[in-house]
Amino acid sequence: MKKLELHWKILIGMVAGILFGFVMSSFSWGYDFILNWIAPFGTIFIRLLRLIAIPLILVSLVKGVSDLKDISTFKNIGIRTIVLYIITTCIAITTGLVLVNIVKPGAGLSAETIEELTVTYAGDNTITSNIEQAEFQEMSKPLDFLVDIVPDNIFGAMSNNQLMLQVIFFSILFGISMLLVDSEKTKPLSKLFDSLNHVILKMVNIIMMIAPYAVFALLAQIIVSSDDSEILLKLLNYATTVIAGLFIMISIYLIILYLFTGRKPSWIIKGIAPAQLLAFSTSSSAATLPVTIERVTNKLGVDHEVSSFVLPVGATINMDGTSLYQAVAAVFIAQALHIPLDFMDQLTIVLTALLASIGSAAVPGAGMIMLVIVLESIGIPSDKMAIGLALIFAVDRPLDMCRTVVNITGDTLVSVLVANSIGKMHDPEKGLEVDKSYLSE
Repeated sequence: MKKLELHWKILIGMVAGILFGFVMSSFSWGYDFILNWIAPFGTIFIRLLRLIAIPLILVSLVKGVSDLKDISTFKNIGIRTIVLYIITTCIAITTGLVLVNIVKPGAGLSAETIEELTVTYAGDNTITSNIEQAEFQEMSKPLDFLVDIVPDNIFGAMSNNQLMLQVIFFSILFGISMLLVDSEKTKPLSKLFDSLNHVILKMVNIIMMIAPYAVFALLAQIIVSSDDSEILLKLLNYATTVIAGLFIMISIYLIILYLFTGRKPSWIIKGIAPAQLLAFSTSSSAATLPVTIERVTNKLGVDHEVSSFVLPVGATINMDGTSLYQAVAAVFIAQALHIPLDFMDQLTIVLTALLASIGSAAVPGAGMIMLVIVLESIGIPSDKMAIGLALIFAVDRPLDMCRTVVNITGDTLVSVLVANSIGKMHDPEKGLEVDKSYLSE
């Protein structure tokens, strides 16, 4: 009898976790039970994914770049990747702006609701911390983001997942240097990285065995920790607008995929479904990265030298879902607070959200820091900033889960387009770099 594929197991774990969370919410001791006995398994799983992320990026990028054998091929991949990421991000921001201006979700929010949300959330430590971090980021010099990409200690960079760009820089420099050295002299090093790559991908397989159970724990914790349902209902128009925009973005991805590669939508969705479900559960592109690379390489047939470069870069600088959310959130807050925005203000949102997405960390909640920068760029008064963030704080976590799905789907699309454009696609049924035992296929 054929066993269930991984994405179905994860989906069952998600549904079971949600139902279990609702059941336990009805008991006074339910929250403490899940927090003490269920949630730790989800935390362990996320830690395992983060544990493997940096080694995977380092080894995959060095191996991918050094295997190119031609520096011009790397240049083609890099330029196409950056251009496509900028294009998809601009499409996402524009989609969000068009949708929020049509729906106007903030126009119908009552003064009583604004007051209630302000009292409940404006003094929240998370909101205060996000404002402070955004202010610190704004104080940086124009070229500081370039300085921040270059590490002064690679071991220090590898010990912090938020410094992923520094690891990417070192890995690319190391791989290029291997390309420029005689192949006979680098052969032992190439064999070492090839072996390390197999071992690390096997570690991904092992970690993924517990994914359905970990997703159960993560969703159960989210449900019992959810905010007042009445407040969530009051923000339904805003949340619906964001989610509709995210669905539109995925539809745009599928249309682009079909037009430029001739592939059916079901092909990419089935291929990366486990990564999408994990992105939804963890709200982190970085934590999902090991699974995304494995699925794109072995299920969609993108050559490793492309996926190992495009996907880590995308997890760091490509935030399509988050950028769309910022556009909707910024205009929603302005509508709710009766602050008019003209065409130039909305153009400023596009440019600021695009630039902010490049330096954003691929971790839960990073979008809120980016949003503060966007709000300040369009002149939202400082005394209104905490109120504005309070308006959307209650639904930020579930929306963060949804927009992370779009983030990694956009990364996947770009990797397929880049690989297809330079002839770097392979038959996923041949020469897989990892076994498929954990998929039970």
